[in-house]
Amino acid sequence: MLALEIFMVALGAIRANLMRSALTTLGIVIGVSAVIAMVALGEGAQRQVQEQIERMGTNVLTIRGGQRFFGGVSTGDSQDLTVKDAEALRDKPGGVLTISPEVSSRVQLAYLRWNSSNDVKGVWPEYFGIYNHTLEYGRFFTQGEVKGRRRVVVLGYGIPEELGTPAEILVGNTIQISGQSFEVIGILAEKGETSFYFRPDAWAFIPTSTAQFRVFGGRGQRLSSIYAQVPSAEFMDQAFANIDQVLRREHRIRPGEDVDFSIRNSSDLVATFNETTQTFTLLLAGIAGISLLVGGIGIMNIMLVSVTERTREIGVRKALGATRRAIMLQFLIEALVLCAFGGLLGVIAGFAGARMMTEVANWQTVVAPSAVIMALGFSVGIGLFFGIWPARRAARMDPIEALRYE
Repeated sequence: MLALEIFMVALGAIRANLMRSALTTLGIVIGVSAVIAMVALGEGAQRQVQEQIERMGTNVLTIRGGQRFFGGVSTGDSQDLTVKDAEALRDKPGGVLTISPEVSSRVQLAYLRWNSSNDVKGVWPEYFGIYNHTLEYGRFFTQGEVKGRRRVVVLGYGIPEELGTPAEILVGNTIQISGQSFEVIGILAEKGETSFYFRPDAWAFIPTSTAQFRVFGGRGQRLSSIYAQVPSAEFMDQAFANIDQVLRREHRIRPGEDVDFSIRNSSDLVATFNETTQTFTLLLAGIAGISLLVGGIGIMNIMLVSVTERTREIGVRKALGATRRAIMLQFLIEALVLCAFGGLLGVIAGFAGARMMTEVANWQTVVAPSAVIMALGFSVGIGLFFGIWPARRAARMDPIEALRYE
């Protein structure tokens, strides 16, 4: 019963100074909402990266040619990757790799009176499986069409619109690629843009051999990349070793010498990006948390003022038998109620802020339950920490001195 009475007295004191109490909690509201919104933005960025890598393809290694180095110094010889390198990787006995070379260039596409400038990529049929592409209409080209240098093309989801023709009508018709006629045999399902450099909906895909010998000419002999997919992450180390072994043999590089190619793991890049995003999120949350500290200091100041204003009240209560513990709990409950209520309002404001960033700025946000719990716990902890000193000061007052206070 005593605890309930103390709680009701504390609430009565808050209601007696409602405007001051509201302004006091404002710092907590701003701090909690800022922390939740910033953490939601960071979580959304990480979630978006995970979705992007799933759309791009998992466990994919990208191999690119580069300069030849000796003792850390470039020899000036630039080694290009070739289709022969890709075939050697594909045909390695006991290999676990799915391989597709890529040669790419930006050229003009035309259909009737419409035209557009798009990236055209020469690939093997395995490329579509590596990057999890599916078809909206038609079919993929085959390895036989690669060997026959056939002029067939699979278009990205957005190209038919650029060419002013519905996708279902475009399949089976002929378009012009760099002035040559190509039969449209398929339209890819929508993939979405994962980055400025990965926009498959705006790309056209043709057989590698066709791109090299019929479209790009001399500039098409050099591969842009070779893509290698492993069945699962546990084969990644074996894949690195196989690629290094095969390309060293093909490029006649002895063991111990610097290689003239690079192997990049997209998962490693995503992990690095996630770590950077997490660090940035913690930085933003830390900056937002400063406002929580400022709000806590404001609460302490207001509680000290409240203790001073209510000195005679404290003296009367002590004279009537109130213990130090009861006086301390009363002021401590006042501080905790202000912070807890401000924390709840801050959570609501944080959800609203995250929603607004999604609707207005089109940023992906994810409000994690852990962030809400952390923000609420931190706000209550601030109320406890900054409320103790004023509460102890009130509890230690001498009742005679308090009754004499004017």
